[in-house]
Amino acid sequence: MIILVRYGEIHLKGLNRPYFERALVRNMKRALDDFPDALVSRGEGRFYVKGFAEEDGPAVMRALSFVFGIHSMSPAFEAGKTMKEINAKCLEILQARLKKDGIQEDTFKVVAKRADKRFPLNSMQICAETGGYLLDRLPGLSVDVHHPRISVYIEVREQALCYTDILPGQGGLPSGCSGRAVLLLSGGFDSPVAGHMTAKRGVSLDAVHFMSPPYTSEAAKQKVMALTGIIAKYAGPIRLHVVHFTEIQTEIYQKCPHEELVIIMRRFMMRIALRVARAVGAAALVTGESIGQVASQTLDSMNVTGAVADMPILRPLIGMDKLEIMERAAAIGTYETSILPYEDCCTVFVPKHPVTHPKLARIERSEARLPMEELVLKAMDGIEVIEI
Repeated sequence: MIILVRYGEIHLKGLNRPYFERALVRNMKRALDDFPDALVSRGEGRFYVKGFAEEDGPAVMRALSFVFGIHSMSPAFEAGKTMKEINAKCLEILQARLKKDGIQEDTFKVVAKRADKRFPLNSMQICAETGGYLLDRLPGLSVDVHHPRISVYIEVREQALCYTDILPGQGGLPSGCSGRAVLLLSGGFDSPVAGHMTAKRGVSLDAVHFMSPPYTSEAAKQKVMALTGIIAKYAGPIRLHVVHFTEIQTEIYQKCPHEELVIIMRRFMMRIALRVARAVGAAALVTGESIGQVASQTLDSMNVTGAVADMPILRPLIGMDKLEIMERAAAIGTYETSILPYEDCCTVFVPKHPVTHPKLARIERSEARLPMEELVLKAMDGIEVIEI
């Protein structure tokens, strides 16, 4: 068996295409660490994965299904580059497919692509010859070129490959080819989805999580580590920076108007995330904010929160509603972890009536009551970094 790997957006990269191809190969090899015999090779517009045991094929496909940059994959079988050998291989895999499905009568069509123009038959001629060959030997089959249940695919490239399945990949761009960003990661639904969506554009991630012991527990930290691990399946290794935030929250609670607690708290989070970003060479911050979802995510609130930042703040969920975010969380595998009922520092000291239209000047006057630099430096000194 050979796994035929297709990429999509990389085709559009012009002279930079080899850079993205190399990144994709690197990430595919990393995804296949558990299969040391698997080899990744580059063809014309395709990648091939071979060398693994055939029984490992499903597990290899699953490992590759997390790799950004892969548009689709097919478990394929190699045939000699003659019509006799191609026809025989197509018959073999179609018989196996019908046996697996428990069906003797079915509809099919043949789809051929002749990338090697030296091959004597063109694509239409290959389809006609192979289709007739299969019809003669499998009397339960009939041709349906519009809505077949099974499509038999033939690609004539460096070698001839035959297959019946095309499985979707993650799409996007290979991780690590679009710079680095710092994700503000909570234990909820939103920020893990935001991290996944950002990584899908080729961005490597660090993550910052704020915890407030004793109000938040070790179990809450383990939950965030588990979420980071799920994102890392797609994005590659992530450094999780765990910030102890209790002292900052206590100072805000004691010295600032209670309706401003959330905004001032989030501005501190931004300040700390910015310093982490500079330390790791990141060029942007990423949040799970969505317009109007909570009081701190009105346009006025986001403007005031973002005013402390001197680098872009990416908000990939900005136009999504909660149901859309939860559906995306289920699709990427974070839903079941996010729903676990552990505490989050954002729920500590939450005011009954938080301000929804804060004014920057007023917030800055309130912050002037705090030893801001001292608090930020102390939080930075106590950061725990976990490699995931």
